[in-house]
Amino acid sequence: MDAPFAAWPWQNLGVFKYVLYGPFVAKVVYERFYSEEESNPNLSWCLHLLILSALRGLLHVAWNSYSNMLFLTRNRRIIQQGIDFNQIDREWDWDNFLILQALIGSLGYYMFPFLRDLPMLNVKGLIIGLILHVGISEPLYYWGHRKFHGHNLFNRFHSLHHSSLVPQCLTAGHATFVEHLGLAIVIGIPILGACMMGYGSACLIYGYTLIFDFLRCLGHSNVEIVPHQLFQTLPFMKYLIYTPTYHSLHHTEKDSNFCLFMPLFDALGNTLNTKSWQLHQTLTSGKNSSRVPDFVFLAHIVDITSAMHVPFVLRSFSSLPFRTRFFLIPFWPITLVVVLSMWFWAKTFLLSFYKLRDRLHQTWVVPRFGFQYFLPFAADGINKHIEEAILRADKIGVKVISLAALNKNESLNGGGKLFVDKHPELRVRVVHGNTLTAAVILDEIPEHVKEVFLTGATSKLGRAIALYLCRKKVKVLMLTLSTERFQKIQKEAPLEYQSYLVQVTKYQAAQNCKTWIVGKWITPREQKWAPRGTHFHQFVVPPILHFRRDCTYGDLAAMRLPQDVQGLTSCEYTMERGVVHACHAGGVVHSLEGWKHHEVGAIDVDRIDLVWKAALKHGLTPVSSGSTIKLKPN
Repeated sequence: MDAPFAAWPWQNLGVFKYVLYGPFVAKVVYERFYSEEESNPNLSWCLHLLILSALRGLLHVAWNSYSNMLFLTRNRRIIQQGIDFNQIDREWDWDNFLILQALIGSLGYYMFPFLRDLPMLNVKGLIIGLILHVGISEPLYYWGHRKFHGHNLFNRFHSLHHSSLVPQCLTAGHATFVEHLGLAIVIGIPILGACMMGYGSACLIYGYTLIFDFLRCLGHSNVEIVPHQLFQTLPFMKYLIYTPTYHSLHHTEKDSNFCLFMPLFDALGNTLNTKSWQLHQTLTSGKNSSRVPDFVFLAHIVDITSAMHVPFVLRSFSSLPFRTRFFLIPFWPITLVVVLSMWFWAKTFLLSFYKLRDRLHQTWVVPRFGFQYFLPFAADGINKHIEEAILRADKIGVKVISLAALNKNESLNGGGKLFVDKHPELRVRVVHGNTLTAAVILDEIPEHVKEVFLTGATSKLGRAIALYLCRKKVKVLMLTLSTERFQKIQKEAPLEYQSYLVQVTKYQAAQNCKTWIVGKWITPREQKWAPRGTHFHQFVVPPILHFRRDCTYGDLAAMRLPQDVQGLTSCEYTMERGVVHACHAGGVVHSLEGWKHHEVGAIDVDRIDLVWKAALKHGLTPVSSGSTIKLKPN
């Protein structure tokens, strides 16, 4: 935005913009510890401004969390399109207005003596504030908003706010500097007016400001929560309070519904959208049934900290690859309580969605954490959740459901085979995605490698990788104590390649091998046997610790979704934006190809090249580019 007063004065400060709160904090500290005058810090004007800013920020975050709880709001979403990373980045500094209004509030305190020593409550002031809001703030905002939709002002200023195609609660704060200066005037008129008349109070300032923000968040939430029965019982109310549907129409059509909170002024100005009430009734009467997804990725929670890496906790945090951050530590006890609650009461829930070539893809989450999958007594309960999710997907018409990581554990359910055998009439295709996972790992192995060390060698993935590599005349040192299981896999290989599969029982056997494929978690002590310069490929959850500085570590097998994906909102665990785990990508390929078979149990080694070719054909690309000479992309 190149227009004067469009850019924020502190837009180049990044997170250091919060230093602007420093003088407020310093003033509070000074008054508390160093001031010789008798003063109660609880009545400090600077302290009030800090508390109010914090409450307003929490209000916006709480509203945004609710609107992103798709398991609660999916049938009442107004604009069904998902937001994308571009919108999240544009709205990253949505809270600039809180800093601005805190600074304006401090100036007002020193400019207007009547703002000092305000009582806690004055009922007359509340009434006067309401009258001033309806009589001055509402029409002033309506008039200014219409002016900002004029061609010149819209392009120079207001288009930034409308660049967010899907309104979110944080979109309410996403606007130019000059617009928020105007909004500060709109907010300030009822407060200053009541205080000038001698009827101001702390309750007026807190109450009016927080209600103002609440209603702004309501209008931008993209979730309809106002029941249409309210307007049927009290028809005049439709002119006194707007709804999320009402304001969403303003964002989509831009030529109507300009009011602040009261549609009365749109009616008086002849700018009320005639579709407002009918669309509102449709959304709140249960007629707006959500679309059935074409593909479902059935995930699970990894650990307590990563449980906070979801859009309905912190949207900005979930839009970046997960890593442990210090600011999450205070929330750990709360998350632990939620974990224990989910163990007893939660059901599989909808987390996120995106669209790919007009197909709706959703991520459902089994309410179980990684450590629970290793508790023997928890297996039946976990399988029950997975089975119920599969049956639900089959009932509503989902075409493909892909099982994530531990949800397809061999010892848990045989890679999904348990459910397919139990319900042979399933129409939904159950997919473990391991075929593409194996292909991604194989693609990462350089052409010159002639020997690899494989842990987790007798697992589904380990078996497929070993059988594929031996056919390429790569020697595979298979770490396993079970000679019986090793020999069973060895016999599956063509006779002329069986000698390339070698059983080893100790990590010492790989002390000269620089290519380790880790399918079973290894400790730092076990990593010490790897020679300098070793690269650790891995398909183990959770990933191994990066202990060796003289070695390199690969990420979990993953693929980047095609560029035409729409509405991708969050990163999948530690993956980059637009990147998903290979088992997720395997289900996507299965769906795009329209394959009718299930992919459960053992991996068909002969299909690895076929699945890889299909993935590349549909625009999925490997994240870390290998030589690709071991696979057949063409």
